[in-house]
Amino acid sequence: MAIAERELRDVAGEVAGLDALDAFDAGPPRRARLWRSAWPKLAAIVLGLGIWQAVVWSRWKPDYVLPGPGTVLPRLGHELGKATTWRALGITGQRAGVGFAVSLVIGVVVGALVARSRILRSAVGSFITGLQTMPSIAWFPLSILLFKLTDRAILFVVVLGAAPSIANGVISGIDHIPPILLRAGRVLGARGLSSYRHVILPAALPAFLAGLKQGWAFLWRSLMAGELFVMIANRPNVGLRLNQEFEMADTVGLISWMLIVLVIGIVVDAFGFGLLERAVRRRRGLLS
Repeated sequence: MAIAERELRDVAGEVAGLDALDAFDAGPPRRARLWRSAWPKLAAIVLGLGIWQAVVWSRWKPDYVLPGPGTVLPRLGHELGKATTWRALGITGQRAGVGFAVSLVIGVVVGALVARSRILRSAVGSFITGLQTMPSIAWFPLSILLFKLTDRAILFVVVLGAAPSIANGVISGIDHIPPILLRAGRVLGARGLSSYRHVILPAALPAFLAGLKQGWAFLWRSLMAGELFVMIANRPNVGLRLNQEFEMADTVGLISWMLIVLVIGIVVDAFGFGLLERAVRRRRGLLS
């Protein structure tokens, strides 16, 4: 009985030691990890504001042409406190969400078909790249002729800007799948749609995520160009506000809305694609 109790105490000591080792390996507390992740971004913001202010102090341009952060940031806060600003952001965000969803479906389907078919690749592979490299603004005259001054005119160009990038991401990811994974999948019975679901798409996920990020970048630029080019009555949006500030020669308001566009892009990248990428890397054992 005494021997059993002694063995239990030894096991308990070993478990406690392992727990302490796990706690040590767990790294710094959550607050420290958040600060370690946040301070580079804060430093970059401070550096950017400092460079901006230094350019203003250099008197390269008059203050009414290039105002400093001390003038623009209060105006930015004022704009964010207005209901009309959030209505404009809501309409622009709705267009971006619908456009990205449509682009995602089209890009994944087209990319998967082209990657697995030599005939389709030879027929439309270069055409997809050509669409990706074509400036979005070049599509708007045709889009307006087809759909008039409506949301569909903007959506048409947005999808043409984003879908080819997503399709190329899928194609690139599938092209770089190790053949041994495909053979292992076939041995285990993964064929047809089952092969795409369980082998091909998961293996192509890193390149697919890169295609998603690139597709979002093309979509966001196309959307801003569309909202500047296609003005619809009673539909306030970010592009329209940029154009209004430009026509009124209000440089402070113009830069304020440009900062809003910049912040939206940063937020989507950090809290959308950034979190998704980290989750994938952690799942694959690339992050602790």
